[in-house]
Amino acid sequence: MVHLRPRRVDYMNCNTPILYDREIDDYAHAVIADYKPHLLDGPDSMCFQHFLESYLGLSIEYHDIYNDDPDRPILAMTTFGDGNVKVFDKDNECVSRIYVREGTVIIDNAVMKPGREGLALFSGLHEGGHYMMHKDVYSKMIEQAAETGDDISPVVYCRRENIESSPRAKIGRERRSAEQWREHHADYFAAAIAMPTVTFKPFVHSILRENGHYKGSIALGRDHDLDILADCIIPDAISEVYGVSIRAAKIKLRKMGFVHNGIR
Repeated sequence: MVHLRPRRVDYMNCNTPILYDREIDDYAHAVIADYKPHLLDGPDSMCFQHFLESYLGLSIEYHDIYNDDPDRPILAMTTFGDGNVKVFDKDNECVSRIYVREGTVIIDNAVMKPGREGLALFSGLHEGGHYMMHKDVYSKMIEQAAETGDDISPVVYCRRENIESSPRAKIGRERRSAEQWREHHADYFAAAIAMPTVTFKPFVHSILRENGHYKGSIALGRDHDLDILADCIIPDAISEVYGVSIRAAKIKLRKMGFVHNGIR
């Protein structure tokens, strides 16, 4: 497994890595080259279960994760220490606790329903990103909690807003917490490994050329046909080839600068 070696860390927040998006892209490229190099040869989809289990050595379980906020559903979680987690027992219609070991990824059953394969892929890769980039961070948190007697869960819960999250304006000027940055790292990693830049850019450029557009990017709201190309044709093609959701495809297009609003 390729290990992340960040140049900078936030010492005040358990050595949370300080990473530029391009550094995560480079890391994802190295991971794919080590895991399955053929995924860098051209657009293709990957199996998150095989990646988590065979490459990272994690265990995967599927449960109805107990959710304390219906408006912010928990899609997945990763355990960085042995402990108990809450799940909903449908048979007995009650909340129960199950014991899970360190290195377990739990995916909510709702994510695995037919038609949500793209979201399942991103949820699994998001958790893999946490394990690869933040294992030392959360292990340190648990260690510190043990020394001080604090009660801290050995589990990282990832809610809907953390997975397939939309890009924010002026990211560099925002004041995010260390936890928010870690969620951004994991989500960006999921996109970077599901849709590697080295294959994604040529693929999108080819679709643009096939549709007679040679400028390299599309400004929305100026041409109806281009709007359809940006909002439907290209995202559909990306979703079909890479196995991601339409939402994830659209977010990646914006992050890579292929689609934007107004004058640049």
